[in-house]
Order: sequence, then structure tokens, then C-alpha cells
Amino acid sequence: MTAESVPTGAHSHLLRVLDVVEETHDARSLVFEIPAEAKERFAYEPGQFLTLRIPSDQTGSVARCYSLSSSPHTDGVLKVTAKRTSDGYGSNWLCDHVTVGMTIEVLPPAGLFVPKSLDDDFLLLAAGSGVTPVMAILKSALAKGDGQVVLLYANRDEKSVIFADELRELAAEHPHRLRVIHWLESVQGLPSRAQLEELSRPFIGYQAFICGPGPFMDVATHALRELGMDRHQIHVELFKSLIGDPFAPTQQEVSAEDAGTAATVEVDLDGTVHSLEWPADTLLLDLLLEKGIDAPFSCRQGACSACACIVKEGEVKMLVNEILDDQDLADGFVLACQALPMTDTVKVTYSE
Repeated sequence: MTAESVPTGAHSHLLRVLDVVEETHDARSLVFEIPAEAKERFAYEPGQFLTLRIPSDQTGSVARCYSLSSSPHTDGVLKVTAKRTSDGYGSNWLCDHVTVGMTIEVLPPAGLFVPKSLDDDFLLLAAGSGVTPVMAILKSALAKGDGQVVLLYANRDEKSVIFADELRELAAEHPHRLRVIHWLESVQGLPSRAQLEELSRPFIGYQAFICGPGPFMDVATHALRELGMDRHQIHVELFKSLIGDPFAPTQQEVSAEDAGTAATVEVDLDGTVHSLEWPADTLLLDLLLEKGIDAPFSCRQGACSACACIVKEGEVKMLVNEILDDQDLADGFVLACQALPMTDTVKVTYSE
């Protein structure tokens, strides 16, 4: 990628690559330099991700999300990790083309796959590159928390284990708090629900964070539910390939039949309440960005949870929702990038 003089939109930044780390034969970590003026924008929590703009001969660019494997509590750098997949355009481009000194356009950190407290006991279930956000949570919990941490980590074979050396070092440093259980498909086959149930049974009271390929996450989630783990203890990270352009500065178009009711909206973001007039044909995220309010977002197409907020009063409708389940909706969660007003007044919060 050739360096660009300015970012595409007002909310993105050009970050220089400080280092490229070969984690395994098919995984690379990119270490970014954060300009002094952007440090506040790139403050992050363990478990969050970055959205990168990757060049494409066919479309000009594509947007892809990659989890941060660094911890804000232990690492002085910002690092994402990408694993090559056979049909993964973004991951293959990053592994093949990124070099030290290159600049990449990046959106600020986003995502809700974040522990509410680092003092909890954690059961971390990861497969393949799903270990990336889990690694950030693991390091943060060991550094700032006081609970137990169990990592169940599945891979094809021994050479596919990302962060193998770092995990060994951490286990040696924290022998009474960290337990790492490796599962190798080449030796044990794919883990079944019954096997994951048996391995997870001693940790039923822990906070569970699950990340990896879809089939693994489904099996792990079902295993924990069969054990009777409360749904509020189970946290699953979901990514879908982005087809829109979250870097674009323009608003999304809303059809006349989709337009809701003009409203007044109160938005609680980071403890500050903003009162705004909300036009019927304007998506909530677009309204906030237009007013200079630094609301979180990533995909802008309803395929991730980065912009999720809670409706406390009034009613909204979403044009697209590919990520929130029935319980999330019952709890009042909506996606700001897809939300239109349906009542005269609406109150939402990002602060819970």
C-alpha cells in the first residue's frame, strides 16, 4: 500500500506499521505507531478490534476487522493479529504485502467483547486466530485482576498455535492463576460438545469468552448452556465480512417508506448527555457523527456490535440487524448505525 496524504473520512487515521511479527507460518501481527494527536482516540479495552482499510484492484478498497492482541495494561504498542485463510482476501493481503514503514488507514478501536471487571474468574475458549482478543483479555486479567484464568485453546496442530511461546511464559509467571489447556485436532480430533462440557464443568461460575470459527463457537456455546451457565456469563465474538464502506464520510440513504418519526433524542455517551433533534430519515449514528459526537462504530451495516446502545425511553426501529439476538433486543439493545426514531422522544445510553 502506498502512503496516503489524508484519511478517507474524518473519523479514520493513517497509522504507520512499526513491526511485522511472524507468529506462525500463516499468522502475522502488525504493530502500529499511534501519533500523539490520536492517542486518546486509540485508547482501547481488552477484547476490542480495529477496522482496517485494505486496497483492492476490483473495488478500490475493502474494510476488514481484526482483533487487538495487545493489552492496554501490559503492552506499550497497538497490535492486531491476522491469520491467513484460503478465501480471506484481507488476511492474505496483510500477510503477503504489509511491511515496516507502510501506512494503513484505520478506524478507532470498537467492540463489546470486553470484560466488565478484570477481577472476575475467566474461562476463555478459543480456536485458531480466535485467540487474538482472548489473549488481550488474558494478559489484562493477569496484570490488573486477581481471579483465575483458564484458556482452552484449539488448533489444527502444534505448529498452528499462535502465541505459543508467550503463553508458556505467562503460565510460568502465573502458575497459581493461569491454566492453559491445548486441544490439537491432529491428535484429538475436533472437540465435541460433550468433550467441551467435561473440560468446562469445573469452571461453571466463571465469565466465559468464546472466539473462533463459527462451528467451534456454536459447539462451545451449546456446551456451556448445557452445563447451565447463565447467558449473561457467556460472551461470544462475532465477525462478518463487511460489504459496505465504513470509512466513507457520506450518510447512508434512507428510503421514504423506512423513514420514521422526527424526534428529540437524548444520548448518554461516556457520562455526557447530548440533546439533539433527530430527523425522521437520519440514522442515529449518522446524526451523532454529523454533530461531531465521537460515537463508536465499525461496519455501519448492522453486522457487528460496535455501535450498540440501549434504548431507555421511546422506540426505534432498525433497518438491518445481523448480530443482536432476541435477548439483546429484549434488554433494549439497538444498533445506532441502523436505528431510526419511531416516537417523538427517545433516550439512549452507551454508558451501561
